[in-house]
Amino acid sequence: MRTGPAAGIEVSNTGSVVPPDTVPLLFQPFRRLNERTHAPGEGAGLGLSIVDAVARAHGGAATATANAEGGGLTVRVVFQ
Repeated sequence: MRTGPAAGIEVSNTGSVVPPDTVPLLFQPFRRLNERTHAPGEGAGLGLSIVDAVARAHGGAATATANAEGGGLTVRVVFQ
């Protein structure tokens, strides 16, 4: 995780490889990379849509990029 005036808030994780063209879709409510299997602890696909809504409500913007190595995403929130 990085924070600071230029970086905003940046969080990276590892996990499944995310195809870069699907990243924008993950900001839509209930959108997930894989179909839901109803397993315990499984998310509903609301996380990034909530991050985006909070950022916009405060005059900021949320973006994400697929990590080339190790899978997962890097999400960045910048407040203007």
